[in-house]
Amino acid sequence: MNYNGWDREYLENKEEYQKLFDRVMQIDNDRNVEFLEKRIADYSNRKYAVAVSSATDALYYSLLCYGIGPGDDVLVSDFSWISTASCISMAGANPIFCDIDLESYHISINSIQENYTPKTKALIYTHLFGNMTDTREIENFCKEKGIAFIEDAAQSLGSSLNGIKAGSIGDISSYSFNNNKVIAGISGGGMLMTDNENFAKLVKKLRRHGKDKDYEMLGYNSKMFYTNAAFINFRLDKMEEWQKKRQEIAKEYEDILSDLNINFQTMSDGLNHNYHKYVIRFQTKKERELMRKQLNATVHYDKPISENSKYKLISKPNAKIASDTVLSLPIHAWLTDEEINTIGLNISMTDITTS
Repeated sequence: MNYNGWDREYLENKEEYQKLFDRVMQIDNDRNVEFLEKRIADYSNRKYAVAVSSATDALYYSLLCYGIGPGDDVLVSDFSWISTASCISMAGANPIFCDIDLESYHISINSIQENYTPKTKALIYTHLFGNMTDTREIENFCKEKGIAFIEDAAQSLGSSLNGIKAGSIGDISSYSFNNNKVIAGISGGGMLMTDNENFAKLVKKLRRHGKDKDYEMLGYNSKMFYTNAAFINFRLDKMEEWQKKRQEIAKEYEDILSDLNINFQTMSDGLNHNYHKYVIRFQTKKERELMRKQLNATVHYDKPISENSKYKLISKPNAKIASDTVLSLPIHAWLTDEEINTIGLNISMTDITTS
């Protein structure tokens, strides 16, 4: 199943891409991506945005900005992409896995409160699948305890809740331009956003082997190339149009699934959902597996992070339920009516009750 549609998008805009490529290949500069940084900073209502090679790097650098390292604990969801936890491990700190709310798939405030200790230095909050829920209680908890609220908005560029944009909430935040995101670069990419000038300066050094005037500290090769930034910039012009199309497809899925015993995503009042993923949830793993085979569909994510060999821990209950029962349906702006109807027909006609 085609989950991203970038091959179709390229053909739709082929002439414009060829002109863009011809222009950027004649620019002798592989580092000056300030035009994209300024655009993202303005969009996310931030003072600074720093382009890096991936959102994983952005999360890792976020931890380094706060001096988080060995002996420190960082709270993180047990149901997410691996990098939300692996970046903590790379910093030498301990990921403390928290359970989720099954309706939103977001980290649970109750689990955050249960897992907090004096060793906790930060929380990584992920807007999973592009969904957004009210974070004020969690933000207030972080402020009361004096811990950093690191916003992982990798999947939620374009989403907003009551006019508040994903990426504008955390003490420090990040977006992703990986190939599976709603706005993709031709070679991935990430962006770190902050209102702290010292953080922005530090990350600019870190992304270029620690260089300022000279190499004053250890750093990394984490730059974003100009060509990649130019393609991201081009696609940002079309973001709202593509998001409206995904919302229309989501409504079609909602109509198809409304009479079935399946949990599905809806766009609640005040939510402008980017539908990075359209995730449905079945009652049992057996039902999910039957539908996965029927549709040749993808699961995000098939096990809680804590169950991976890196950690070998007992997973959180709701995270385990989600991993066993969720399924992702294709949702992108170039999905055809025929494909949507075929997916819906296969779901409607499959008797999961006899599985």
